[in-house]
Amino acid sequence: MSDVASSATLRVGLVGPLPPPSGGMANQTLQLAALLRGEGIEVETVQVNAPYRPAWAGRIKGLRAVFRLLPYLASLWRAAGTVQVFHVMANSGWSWHLFAAPAIWIARLRGTPVVVNYRGGEAESFLRRAQGWVRPSLTRADAVIVPSGFLEHVFGKFGFATQVVPNIVNLERFSVAPAQPAARKGLRLLVARNLEPIYDNATALRALALIRAHDPHATLVIAGSGPLRAELEKLTAQLGLTEAVTFTGRVDNAGMAALYQDADVMLNCSLVDNTPNSVLESLACGVPVVSTDVGGVPYLVEHGRTALLVPPQAPQAMAEAVLRLAAEPALAASLRDAGLRQVQQYTWHSVRPRLLAVYRAVMQARASASPVRQP
Repeated sequence: MSDVASSATLRVGLVGPLPPPSGGMANQTLQLAALLRGEGIEVETVQVNAPYRPAWAGRIKGLRAVFRLLPYLASLWRAAGTVQVFHVMANSGWSWHLFAAPAIWIARLRGTPVVVNYRGGEAESFLRRAQGWVRPSLTRADAVIVPSGFLEHVFGKFGFATQVVPNIVNLERFSVAPAQPAARKGLRLLVARNLEPIYDNATALRALALIRAHDPHATLVIAGSGPLRAELEKLTAQLGLTEAVTFTGRVDNAGMAALYQDADVMLNCSLVDNTPNSVLESLACGVPVVSTDVGGVPYLVEHGRTALLVPPQAPQAMAEAVLRLAAEPALAASLRDAGLRQVQQYTWHSVRPRLLAVYRAVMQARASASPVRQP
């Protein structure tokens, strides 16, 4: 690398959410900060979901937005004056308007190159609906990176050029469990999505009810938190599944690895998706995946080769796919082996040169255009 982007001296402002809660973007932000620091890069995180100070402000609707936004803007301004590049984790909706767009504009005002890392599975509907608001900010980013060919295609439809830099999976944490000593009683299914409408956890519950007609000892663990918990617990009782379903609540990354390793099949029932970390982490743990074929999922896994894909909101199809895996161990083994091979492209070793090349390019382009940076 040239001096302008030497990893030994590089200072990155990483803008995004941090756990808790342990959502996909928050986990990726936390992990990326640690990986960059491991390369000797100085990382200053600007947290978009920092705790409210004072704490009571978070209980007052309307006021809480001000108490979070003003410190956030001040942190952005200060960080943009000290780092060499901003890396902004971006999503759709209000998250874009409140957090990503201000980061772009402040970086622009401070003369700091900015890389937008857009990750939302609802990108197409958001861009179609709010393109007039998004375009002025997005065109002022020095680079836009996305984690999948799916989002590259979506952004291309609206005339935005992007580069694919995949999500990162920690294969030291997410790895295949030691072989079990004996066959266990009943299929153990796992859902690793938060309890929100777009993840349609109700379909997993209805699929379990159908599966238990063939395998009465089948169980389901739903690992995640969210506003639909009471509603999903009620559905669980209505389906007669109370003893077969475990709601874990929020689980951190270390705890999730153990849940994957204990599962026979991972279910992903989402209605909208991009590059779900839960699918990648399942592949890394050697757990067969049954997923809906929405959004970027077919860009991530191939039906019949690395996963089984079914239509959304189709519990019968999902149940049949799970039972097929149970009845065809050779198929399950084939998916497992192919998934383990595919997930290698999501390691830090594979992603690192692509990401650092983006940093290097935007910094060199900015230095060439404006060799003297304003303090």
